[in-house]
Amino acid sequence: MGGNELGEFLRARRAQRSPQNAGLLSSGRRKVAGLRREEVAVLAGVNADYYTRLEQGRENHPSPQVIAALGRALDLDQDALDHLYRLAGAAPEHPPAPVPGTVSAELRQLMDGYPHTPAFVLNRTLDVLATNKLADALFSPFRRAGNLARMTFLDPAGRHFYARWNATAQATVANLRVAAGFDPHDPALRRLVEELSEGSEQFRKLWESHQVRGKSREPKQLVHPDVGPLTLTYQAFDVRSAPGQQLVIYHAEPGTAHADALALLGSLHAPPGRSRTVEA
Repeated sequence: MGGNELGEFLRARRAQRSPQNAGLLSSGRRKVAGLRREEVAVLAGVNADYYTRLEQGRENHPSPQVIAALGRALDLDQDALDHLYRLAGAAPEHPPAPVPGTVSAELRQLMDGYPHTPAFVLNRTLDVLATNKLADALFSPFRRAGNLARMTFLDPAGRHFYARWNATAQATVANLRVAAGFDPHDPALRRLVEELSEGSEQFRKLWESHQVRGKSREPKQLVHPDVGPLTLTYQAFDVRSAPGQQLVIYHAEPGTAHADALALLGSLHAPPGRSRTVEA
């Protein structure tokens, strides 16, 4: 990651906003992709020189009013707008609290109470902090279920496990961008981004697009080598006692072939015992 996260984000999102969608007349060949700086400034109602300074990193703290106006000009959704606020320092002044690296005994006990569905805990950088037995079974094709981004981009199993790999890759990178908004200087995040950028050209290109999105409700379409295709819905819950952690629970529609396959997977793979904590 560079040292001008705010400017890089604005440039990337400006390049993705077409004049037509912004309601601007455009004729002839344009030298830049998307909107010009001057066009963004007009749409946001700010001085063009001021906007240029924002992109160049010479101005880093726009007011909340300017942030909101830029969000409208760039047509940012809520996740991306929240990210822009954080990059601009409009979040609370105190440094972000570190995300706990361990999962409480109470949460692990709760996960063990879901024997028929995979459950696991993530932090913002997609480290898998803990899993229950069926989650271990689900992720068994991977060399190590330690981080969802590494599993997607660096583990050969990812290309086969995720039936819609391109969509999964885009969502994974967009999730990591959310983490960058909370703490762009997080050493663990920087190391992860560097590792993924060096190991995967696809990741590098997606990271440079600056797409930002929290977890959606789209079903997960997976292919497990032992039981075949699995379509699973999921819910993600913020852990209030450990800000930055999320409990994720996968679910198969009862009475379907996917539910039968998930039950078979559990009988084949899940050994007796309790949920396990994963060393990130």
